[in-house]
Amino acid sequence: MSDDDAKWAQLREEFYLPPGQIYLDGNSLGLLNRRAEAATLQALAAWGAGGISGWEDVGWIDLAERTAATLAPLIGASPAAVGVMAQTTVNLHQLLATLFDPTHASRRVIVADELNFASDTHAIHSHLRQRGLDPATHLRCIKSPDGFTLRTTDILATMRDDVQLMVLPSVLYVSGQLLDLAAITRAAREREILIGWDLSHSIGAVPHELEAQGADFAFWCNYKYLNAGPGAVGGLFLHPRHHDRAPGLAGWWGVRPDQRFSLHAEHVPAPGAARLQIGTPSILGLAPLTGSLALFAAAGGIAAVRDRSLALTAHLLSRADTELAALGFSIVTPRDAADRGGHIALAHPSAGQICPALRAAGVVPDYRHPAVLRLAPVAFYTTRADIDQAIDRLIEIMRTNAHHAWPPVETAAP
Repeated sequence: MSDDDAKWAQLREEFYLPPGQIYLDGNSLGLLNRRAEAATLQALAAWGAGGISGWEDVGWIDLAERTAATLAPLIGASPAAVGVMAQTTVNLHQLLATLFDPTHASRRVIVADELNFASDTHAIHSHLRQRGLDPATHLRCIKSPDGFTLRTTDILATMRDDVQLMVLPSVLYVSGQLLDLAAITRAAREREILIGWDLSHSIGAVPHELEAQGADFAFWCNYKYLNAGPGAVGGLFLHPRHHDRAPGLAGWWGVRPDQRFSLHAEHVPAPGAARLQIGTPSILGLAPLTGSLALFAAAGGIAAVRDRSLALTAHLLSRADTELAALGFSIVTPRDAADRGGHIALAHPSAGQICPALRAAGVVPDYRHPAVLRLAPVAFYTTRADIDQAIDRLIEIMRTNAHHAWPPVETAAP
């Protein structure tokens, strides 16, 4: 066993692997690891032993800022530009409230895409209505040519003179396509359009250089590839050029730390992205994230994680190409490593039946309506052997029609 293989085998031991299962759904919810567990137990113990004294005695008071500093290298950001707070959609609301100007004379359009996770669209619709604007006229939607991917040329074509702000996913949550963040961000900056990225399906699997590339903002969840637990605290990035902006949604924890407990009516914003905090940070939400982030240092950084992830998805693609096409599967994830994130999406008319059949066979995939299976080999705990066994079981299901034991899923959109 090489040193690299030994490293990944040791890291795999850090995780609680569901007994008797091959877990390929880390792009929906990452698995519990021992460092996250230990950090959470330590927070509970401190609460039990000292109650409120934990804020000072064990450093709860600045835990969010310290966690943000640890997370910052994963997205190519300075610590002050990162906030760990609230949850994904709440953070998008905060960023829109802070950055979008509904009174601009000529630029009042927001651009999004038709394939993004619905919660982002809900937030944009809600924000526009609250600011007195109609989504029918002030939200421009980028269309997909195939229902799975987006073309950079189509994205750039929406960057017209009336656009003020864009919200796009770094990785499309169904197909796994990785967009060209550098080119799209550069084009937006050239046109003086604010550009923001939903990193939910890339953070922890794909390296980013948000600050150097000039992205205005980003937001994400931490419960997928960062393994911080179900409903974990979210995160956001605010480029330093916006650090003089007053928070659109103000709250006491976004006040400058040396004045926070003075409780003055005047809101004096904290430095950097910390000013976007609203309420008291969730210590029990932060704890598992702090533990999980330590694993990235043990792995050798996000670049090493990406290399491992690409090797695993390449192996999955190879087997899918040679053995699954004849069984009616088509790969909707881009093949080029530069164009894919951390999961592979397989389309099949019977995907809604195949998913429960796989689970019954000890493989945990993810199903997306109307006909897509997502398989996510996670660098920290998935092996080539896991992939081989999963594909072997999938082939056996198809050859024996075992999936017919489950009722067909309606293909019309709900």
